[in-house]
Amino acid sequence: MLYIKRTGPTQSLTHKKSFKIMTKIRTILCLIFLIGLNPFTSYAQDAKQEDSENAVFKGLALRSIGPAFMSGRISDIAIHPKNENIWYVAVGSGGVWKTENSGTTWKPIFENETSYSIGCVSIDPNRPETIWVGTGEDVGGRHVGFGDGVYRSTNGGKTWTNMGLKKTQHISRVIVHPENSNVIWVTAQGPLWNKGDERGLYKSIDAGKTWTKTLGDDAWTGVTELVYDPRNPDRMYAATWQRHRTVAAYMGNGPGSALYRSDDGGDSWEKLTNGLPKTGFGKTGLTISPQNPDVLYAALELDRKKGGLYRSNDGGSSWTKQSNTITGGTGPHYYQELFASPHQKDRLYLMDNTMQISEDGGKTFYRMNNKNKHGDNHAIAFRKNDPNYLLVGTDGGLYESFDLTKSWKYIENLPVTQFYKLAVDDAKPFYNIYGGTQDNSTERGPSRTNNLHGIQNSDWRVVLNWDGHQPATEPGNLNIVYAERQEGTLSRLDMKTGEAVDIQPQPEPGDAIERFNWDAPILVSPHKPSTIYFASQRVWKSENRGDSWTAISGDLTKNEERLTLPIMGKQQSWDNAWDVYAMSNYNTITSLSESPQQKGLIYAGTDDGYINITENDGDNWRQIKVSQLPNVPSTAFVNDIKADLHDANVVYVALDNHKYGDFKPYLFKSTNKGKSWKSLSDNIPDNHLVWRLVQDHMAPNLLFIGTEFGLFFSVNHGVTWTALKGNVPTISFRDLAIQKRENDLVAASFGRGFYILDDFSALRQVTESDLNSEAKLFPIRDAWWYIEQSHLSFEKDKGSQGDSHFVAANPEFGAIFTYYLKEAPIMKKKERQTKEESLKNDNIPFSGWEALEAEKLEQKPQLIFVVKNKSGEVVRTIYKDAKSGVNRTAWDLRYPNHNPIALKEGKPKNISDQNKGLLAAPGVYTTSMYLAHNGSVKQLDQPVEFNVKPLYKGSLEGASPEEASDFWRTYEATAKRASAIDKALTKTEQKIKAMSKALMQSTVHPEQGLVKLEAVKNQYNTLKTAFYGNQAKLEIGEKNPPTVMEKIFTIYLSLGRSTYGPTETNKKQIQIIDQMISKAEDELSGIQKSLDSLEDVLNASHGPYIDD
Repeated sequence: MLYIKRTGPTQSLTHKKSFKIMTKIRTILCLIFLIGLNPFTSYAQDAKQEDSENAVFKGLALRSIGPAFMSGRISDIAIHPKNENIWYVAVGSGGVWKTENSGTTWKPIFENETSYSIGCVSIDPNRPETIWVGTGEDVGGRHVGFGDGVYRSTNGGKTWTNMGLKKTQHISRVIVHPENSNVIWVTAQGPLWNKGDERGLYKSIDAGKTWTKTLGDDAWTGVTELVYDPRNPDRMYAATWQRHRTVAAYMGNGPGSALYRSDDGGDSWEKLTNGLPKTGFGKTGLTISPQNPDVLYAALELDRKKGGLYRSNDGGSSWTKQSNTITGGTGPHYYQELFASPHQKDRLYLMDNTMQISEDGGKTFYRMNNKNKHGDNHAIAFRKNDPNYLLVGTDGGLYESFDLTKSWKYIENLPVTQFYKLAVDDAKPFYNIYGGTQDNSTERGPSRTNNLHGIQNSDWRVVLNWDGHQPATEPGNLNIVYAERQEGTLSRLDMKTGEAVDIQPQPEPGDAIERFNWDAPILVSPHKPSTIYFASQRVWKSENRGDSWTAISGDLTKNEERLTLPIMGKQQSWDNAWDVYAMSNYNTITSLSESPQQKGLIYAGTDDGYINITENDGDNWRQIKVSQLPNVPSTAFVNDIKADLHDANVVYVALDNHKYGDFKPYLFKSTNKGKSWKSLSDNIPDNHLVWRLVQDHMAPNLLFIGTEFGLFFSVNHGVTWTALKGNVPTISFRDLAIQKRENDLVAASFGRGFYILDDFSALRQVTESDLNSEAKLFPIRDAWWYIEQSHLSFEKDKGSQGDSHFVAANPEFGAIFTYYLKEAPIMKKKERQTKEESLKNDNIPFSGWEALEAEKLEQKPQLIFVVKNKSGEVVRTIYKDAKSGVNRTAWDLRYPNHNPIALKEGKPKNISDQNKGLLAAPGVYTTSMYLAHNGSVKQLDQPVEFNVKPLYKGSLEGASPEEASDFWRTYEATAKRASAIDKALTKTEQKIKAMSKALMQSTVHPEQGLVKLEAVKNQYNTLKTAFYGNQAKLEIGEKNPPTVMEKIFTIYLSLGRSTYGPTETNKKQIQIIDQMISKAEDELSGIQKSLDSLEDVLNASHGPYIDD
């Protein structure tokens, strides 16, 4: 094989519940963002449902803001065999991405399917437009996502079909027979958290229609590697892997792990033992030499972080240990993939925290140059004819080397960061977002910018290194931020100096070791921001921002010895392959919350099934077992616990039991401080385990949750839930926050970066009466008045930085109008087609020519938004196609484009769109919504008032915004006059030419015609030169005296880039321009009168008619 790739796991859990529609409002709300509502329902079914129902809130799209300056974990890479500029990249937690230009631009091609975790991607070597994807990555980590089987695309990733094996959860490879596309092999590692289900090697001989299992057991052992002999694809080699992880521990070794060989295409297998370790081993990397396929290499994981590189020279019949090489870092379960170079014999690449390379067939290894590159390598791909090229996938994204690892180029436009938790601050004018990431530090970036181009990678920064986890901000103090590394290594950041102070609580001498969770919870008290809480197995309190701590509880967990707990179905011997490296401690507190309504009412949830409550700041605690909640297993992990913002008696808890193989959502509410509980999970889809809940600070009934496969909201205290799916891919959302000042919902996804629902306040207004009304214009958030800055160039998108430059969108500039239209008017054509569809096979009557002509002439129904200032003057009208449901449009705070409209190719179009119209002044405005259809206009709702406010004040005192706006209007009127002269001069020149030709074809005496026309032409040329400049000078670039148009443009440049207002020079110049225009208007009027007179002479002589 000329290039090598890796693939990963798969998932498949099926839904057992469907949404229940109980009331009219629920009926409507449950339709919101239907696509992706159920990650285990087929996309085709979702699409059909959306076509037949009204997706009311689809227009409320979330905004993806990246970032991409730190990317995310790449699990596999496939390079097109015939066009090496085409890559397919599998993201461990972020779908599949495709580039057709070697990473210059990317397209996510697997974002609407029912899995986001990807183990592998493969290209059919016989039909390269056929792509196979195995879902659920094949690592053994604590945070790994799960998949739902194998997918196939026959059109290069445009559409996908699930081909089965839905219960595998983790797939490492899909291999297509090199000569027969109907023969497919899938290595299914199977579930990480439970026994059984679909695990092993599966083979299909009908292109995935049916599958036969040929290797692996039904308990804990799956298949992690498969290679074949390129000379004879029926000769295959496979590695099995026995593993199991729980919340408490991990074991990735056992008698099920082994190497096998098949000589009949995987139908039967022979276990290989000669020269291999007698005891069981763990994860195995397996590769075959492209130069000599009799040579095989196996990287074996043995007990207790030991291992070895083994080589066979006889097709697996015997093996020799070459070295004790083993991967490190998080552990072999996280790496261990082995690749043989297609270009150099005996060169091996072993994936590791820092990749290991051997030049002698595994006898010795050295660490690859990792300078200026992320560690944690997982995938590698090669080019056929370039031995110096490598494409490497890491936890931090993609890297290219063109000189065999001497240097690296980072692919900095792939926004697939995995965020665990987030926090927002109150920075003005735009707040910042902090996010703790999987292996990419704690990051900070703006929610929006004043940059015309959007949010760039350069707007982001790392504030704390290593893995990032829960950050927190201090209300009212932008300089204090808390961030942490894994296992509770807590720091207080001074954003003014950039310094970090370690403030992790420490036990007193003789105390037990503090057990901090991998993602330990931090809480800033809502009653006193300088007071913070933190948790290990105890709850800690600091009243001085972490300078000192007091434990306010004892051990609130079960405090078990984790090695006494069952794994792989039973208690295990100490001699077995225990592994608790780089995983969370156990018996830890995972969530904290304090009631904003009652100081000292604190809730603490644990990873081992306890909810702990104190009502007196830790003096006394009462403990609830999660098994006391309705139908909750005792092992459930407390993902989140939240005290109600408005009622001290109310608390919510999100529980999670997926690490025991139970993927049901568990969400509960108590109205008596935890004494009794009611489930809120009734219409949350199965497998949507709930990670986070937040409550609106204004409307107590409005709740949001982040789940394993999406976002949901409820307008009735969690009785029913509706999916938010506008512009959101299938992805896990691990944390949510509300920025109260802006009413923004900020969501941290685990593999697609941050998403923002800008100004969700319309959801507070959702009532049955509103949705039954004809239309609704929701309250409008205050709009910021400023000039968008052009940091890159005048071009809006990416400036001059090239297509690879990453930018994320700001909200639309200006005032955003959110509106609801119950039903859009039905067009005549659609009405006829609907009637005809209802007749089915009956005779369909002819509508008649008049009716058909009426269809063609009918205009689309449009919504019109009329913006008025406080004086009642119409400032702008905005037209939108009428669409049912909740949608949005924006006014850019500008007057209309004043440029003339000309007919171009039969369609009216502004001569120039450079000038959008000048800014209106800050102040109070109203907008009203109208529906225009069939020649009538109808007002739909009452006007809504909103404010336009200056974003900032400049360093120098300029004109007031009102004065500036008045001057802009004066300029606009002057510019219109100049444009009118410009158009008239063009027409006049055309008429002079036409008149000249007409006179030469007439009987008019030359002295009465051509001579007089020549005099007029001279007048015209004098005026043209004054208006545009001397054409001869322009021809060679010589300077002209400033013309009217140049002066107009100079003022526009000044006005268009600043809110400072007119300078004295601007004011003087506009007077000069007005004088020049008045003179030009007078001269032009005289020229036109002379032409009219000549035309009268021409007509009297019966000369040719001049068509204007």
